[in-house]
Amino acid sequence: MRALAAAVSRIVDVEAIHLRATVETDSLDGSSETVVVRVVDEDGRSGIGEADAPGAVVRELVEMDDLHALSRGLRGILLGRDPFELGALHDDLSGGTIYHGRRGIGVHALSAVDIALHDLVGRQLCRPVYHLLGGARRDVVTPYATIYAGPVRGRTIGQMMDDLALRFERALALGFRAVKMEALLEDLVTDRELVGCIREGRRLLGDGVTMMVDFGYRWRDWRDALWTLNRLEDCDLFFAEATLQHDDLAGHAKLATRVETRVGGAEFAATAAECHEWLEHGRIDVVQADISRCGGLREIRRIADLSAGYGAVVVPHGWKTGINCAAARHFQAATVNAPYIEMFHPALYDSPLRAQLTGPEPALVDGTIPLPHEPGLGVELDPDTVTRYRVA
Repeated sequence: MRALAAAVSRIVDVEAIHLRATVETDSLDGSSETVVVRVVDEDGRSGIGEADAPGAVVRELVEMDDLHALSRGLRGILLGRDPFELGALHDDLSGGTIYHGRRGIGVHALSAVDIALHDLVGRQLCRPVYHLLGGARRDVVTPYATIYAGPVRGRTIGQMMDDLALRFERALALGFRAVKMEALLEDLVTDRELVGCIREGRRLLGDGVTMMVDFGYRWRDWRDALWTLNRLEDCDLFFAEATLQHDDLAGHAKLATRVETRVGGAEFAATAAECHEWLEHGRIDVVQADISRCGGLREIRRIADLSAGYGAVVVPHGWKTGINCAAARHFQAATVNAPYIEMFHPALYDSPLRAQLTGPEPALVDGTIPLPHEPGLGVELDPDTVTRYRVA
């Protein structure tokens, strides 16, 4: 027992680092800003995590002084604790921050901390994070490339499709064998014209590439989404993302039970409890909870187990920096019902924080990434990038 106690290296510091690159308010680039949480132990090792939420708010919730037992700063809950007690810490963090919002910003902040704790414990044990999640369930990680042409900004539909075609070509050259088309064409196209655009996307990718489509919450009537998806059945889409308004669970259920294409949802969901509502009442086939929003790695494993009971798969949303990308790789490595992870690749969209904040960037081999073997998440912060983009 004395030897075990001596091996414990407790948490001595927790820091929240708010980073921001150029922000274009009409763009959907979630990586233009982030907040990195760094947890440090007595031996100087540190783990990192991030939240997909407004950075200044998360920073305040992490570093704030305690107000009362249900409204505490996450930093104060962690100091002096053994990071290896991941489950107990998650419960204490959740219970002590109820006032922060049970399905909102409080859970987003907890997500960053939970990812950082997994990274730190992996480094302490000299093991990759997926070992902490139960061990490898597969030999490789399989990402899909998200292809986003940016906001329309006066471009014609021809110009938008040309842009997407160039990015498709680049993704295939990088080695991706699964690609998601961001069909965010706004009011440039009717639904009938949108069908033609997606068919063209399928032609460009070829039949041997898995294709997904993000519709950007285009419809308010599930029948309009049904009309479109029925006309795309021969495109063999793996899933349709963001078809209806995010919280329209009844509409999602009506759509999901009438189409052959898998219907995705829950990218903004926080906690397994909310994802349960999506599965029970929304009847979705693909749960797209984001690790940096839903409660972290511990929570998304609970979401995956829950989804398996409904015959659903988990394909986590991931439009942030290399930290979230790394967390997703470890999650998929350890999860049977996670056939793909989203990969926002720095060569496919100009994003300084995504390209520069962490390294190394894994290489694709035949559409897959070898399992990571480095301790923790296996990525490091670039100090120059932190200095350049840090918000005072």
